[in-house]
Amino acid sequence: MNSKINFDFKTTHLILQVIGRIDNFKGKWHLIEREENIYLKELKKLATLQSIGSSTRIEGSTMTDEEIQNLLKDLKINKLETRDEQEVVGYFEALEVIFDNYSDMDLTERNIFTLHGLLLKESVKDQSHRGQYKQHSNKVVATYPDGTTKVVFNTTAPFLTRKEMEDLLHWCTLHFEENTIHPLILIGTFVYEFLSIHPFQDGNGRLSRLLTTLLLLRSKYDFIQYISFEHLIEERKKEYYKALMAGQKHRYTEKEVISEWMLFFLGSLEILISKLDAKYDYFRQKGPYLELKHEQILSFIKEKGPTKISDVAEFMSEIPINTLKKDLKYLVTEGVLIKIGERKTTRYILKNENK
Repeated sequence: MNSKINFDFKTTHLILQVIGRIDNFKGKWHLIEREENIYLKELKKLATLQSIGSSTRIEGSTMTDEEIQNLLKDLKINKLETRDEQEVVGYFEALEVIFDNYSDMDLTERNIFTLHGLLLKESVKDQSHRGQYKQHSNKVVATYPDGTTKVVFNTTAPFLTRKEMEDLLHWCTLHFEENTIHPLILIGTFVYEFLSIHPFQDGNGRLSRLLTTLLLLRSKYDFIQYISFEHLIEERKKEYYKALMAGQKHRYTEKEVISEWMLFFLGSLEILISKLDAKYDYFRQKGPYLELKHEQILSFIKEKGPTKISDVAEFMSEIPINTLKKDLKYLVTEGVLIKIGERKTTRYILKNENK
């Protein structure tokens, strides 16, 4: 495995430069996350929707983001009649599990099987092989927007799959634990190797993108929750396959060095942080994001004047008081309300009424 990342001097220099910029943004983003503002929730919702849509469309789905949003909105009452709908819900559920549990999800065969099982949970035709390695040969086939297809590369034979996956997981776990290779290089190598092995009968592309998110989160690249890696891959689909093919055409030879793939992978992350930076600044410049309940709170305080939390709780009795406290804190932090007094004497007024 080490020979595949034996980059030449020029490539190594470029890789280190890009990693440096990504890591600088990582530190900056950790400070932003501490603010816990409403913009992060909105960015995450948008990124999640785009990730589900793009990752399934890369594999041939035709559902739009709007159609996916409507499907997930009424998930409990919707019957999943089409394969596209089944794949969308499977991806959504697997992604939610990662977001909720990534700190406890080591890179193990068991966890990979679990995610694959979730991914194909709703797919009727995949029940016989979900959560287990492939038993038949498979190939990576790219489907382009005009409907044409192309074999990207041949994959590991079924009888070699378990051994190659065990070797990959052992190599990654060792270097993650010993911190001997930068985590971004490890993640990029894992994704390339996983796709080359193509260990499952179906769902490998989608699962590789889920595992990318899992490994980035486990390596504390938390910004990946707020911008869609999958959406960027959909936009750069031809480059994505080309970069994979550049290394894979030399599979099992000394020439299998994944320089082009690694530069593509890291370059994509750099594009993502640039997009996220711009999106976050756009949200901030628009002023405070106000939900309907925020508007109701402000209207109530405008009419009543200096207002206690108990007054707001009585007015909006359907909302738990602890939630209202957080809403008031948010409105103060965003400069819409001013808090006067302490404890029992605390009152809230509109900012412009204090002038």
